[in-house]
Amino acid sequence: MDERNYTSVKEIFLLGFTNIQNFKIPLFILLLVVYCVTICGNLLIIALVSMSRTLHTPMYFFLTQLSISDILLTTDIVPNTLACITSDGLIMSFSSCITQFYIFGFSESIECLILAVMAYDRYLAICNPLRYATIMTFALFLKMILLSWFLGASLILVTTLSLFGLEFCGPNIIDHFFCDFAPIIQLSCSETLTVEMEVFYMSVLVMILPSVMTVTSYGCIVNTILSLSSDIQRKKVFSTCSSHLTVVCLFYGTLITIYMIPTKGVSLTINKVVSLFYTVVTPLLNPIIYSLRNKDIKEAFRKLI
Repeated sequence: MDERNYTSVKEIFLLGFTNIQNFKIPLFILLLVVYCVTICGNLLIIALVSMSRTLHTPMYFFLTQLSISDILLTTDIVPNTLACITSDGLIMSFSSCITQFYIFGFSESIECLILAVMAYDRYLAICNPLRYATIMTFALFLKMILLSWFLGASLILVTTLSLFGLEFCGPNIIDHFFCDFAPIIQLSCSETLTVEMEVFYMSVLVMILPSVMTVTSYGCIVNTILSLSSDIQRKKVFSTCSSHLTVVCLFYGTLITIYMIPTKGVSLTINKVVSLFYTVVTPLLNPIIYSLRNKDIKEAFRKLI
């Protein structure tokens, strides 16, 4: 039995972005503008879908859930990042750090699940158009939304409670701009294998399985599009799912870059920049992509103004 006396960590110090003295003000202004545009863009999507009857379809209700998850993610990350920039680091209580990780993991889990549900919706609409209305009923898509939120909240909660059960004895410095799982687990002086296995199984449920469902759905969609005889028909059918496909490629592209490509030999600065794109830029691009590439959204916006 280990007889060493450990000092429990009560506070976490986020280093944020070091050695950027000449770029602090431009970076602060850029992130602030991105944050404001992200919030306004996603709120606009939610407002348009709520107010326009032509957008009262399962696809656009799923889109509002995606916007909500983006608002949660960017609000969880950006304000603390701005504080890190202005103060050359940020001191957080340990519980606040774990809470930030929970909201981060929760919002990302929701996005994985919602994107999979949206892919299934597009599969039904394109590959089984005659049965779409009878299959994708109000009761079904409501259950899919509620199940996505429940799974996202409960699975990440298990990991969060396990983190609270670990012993953290120092150091208390995280060389990052937010509390991600890997930096937190590196501070623990307890056995972390159980928590890491929990995260692995959770990742299978909220990332691997949804991604397989998404790829399978779009495989069927592409097969259906290629089977059409007319180029005009192909273009018309593809335009109905091009926005979602763009968002899926963007989301999983950054996800794979950060968590699946080996980071050995990669500088912390590069890792932070990629993480910044993943947590800040992606929530900004989602509403822009849907606004620019979706005729229904653009038409609803024209009617609004």
